[in-house]
Amino acid sequence: MCRWLAYSGAPIYLDSLVFHTEHSLIDQSLEAHSSPTTTNGDGFGIGWYGGRETPGLYRHIQPAWNDGNLRDLTAQILSPLYFAHVRAATGTAVQSTNCHPFRHERWLFVHNGEIEAYKSLRRQLMMGIPDEYFSMVCGTTDSELIFYLALGFGLEEDPIGALERTVGFIESLGAEEGVDNILQMAIGFSEGSKIYAVRYSTERRSRTLYHTRTGLALEAICPQLQGQTHDAVAVVSEPLTRPAQDWVEIPESTAVIVEHGSVTYQPFSPR
Repeated sequence: MCRWLAYSGAPIYLDSLVFHTEHSLIDQSLEAHSSPTTTNGDGFGIGWYGGRETPGLYRHIQPAWNDGNLRDLTAQILSPLYFAHVRAATGTAVQSTNCHPFRHERWLFVHNGEIEAYKSLRRQLMMGIPDEYFSMVCGTTDSELIFYLALGFGLEEDPIGALERTVGFIESLGAEEGVDNILQMAIGFSEGSKIYAVRYSTERRSRTLYHTRTGLALEAICPQLQGQTHDAVAVVSEPLTRPAQDWVEIPESTAVIVEHGSVTYQPFSPR
């Protein structure tokens, strides 16, 4: 499985959380602590919002720990909202178009999880993507497919509802085809102002997902961030530091919305 993080708050350099924490995303690419896959070396990606509506994107098939360009770029790019992802492939090719984040116009999307029996169901799942989005699918992963299904189900107008309808579509197909526990997902996405995160699985035993405790100054997590405001929030697959009091585990079957330092919870129920 993959590892990812998302940040929202005062502009910071991307390397602050990607590289310079006790258990950074780079450490997690080598040795994840709360994932069935310890090593996440099948590519990586970063996506960030800056002065333009369309977010920047850099993805590569190299392991994140072995890419000098990633270190240089993250040390120079300031952003108030960004995603970073390290990949452990689940049966699809190691290629740049399969690396996260996925981008459509102003939207970024990352995923940790899988669709069970994806290879045998892929054609039927792809048929759920509307024509206007179908030609935009570039890779072969179940993660990108979930993203474009969600866009087709109205992600731009109703982000959480669209993902609920997407999951309902996938689970209905799984029921028809006799696939038990078809979906496992810890998903993050944004249009540039809010972070949306969802922890859900069909069997209700989802992959881990956390956010920083409300009001926590991020210098407690990364000493390089001395003086950062208290309205910054990070959402992560697993904690970037060891103290448990720094992190809040997002409950099972829950959607989280991060905006201006506040974290709002709501139940996540497939439709």
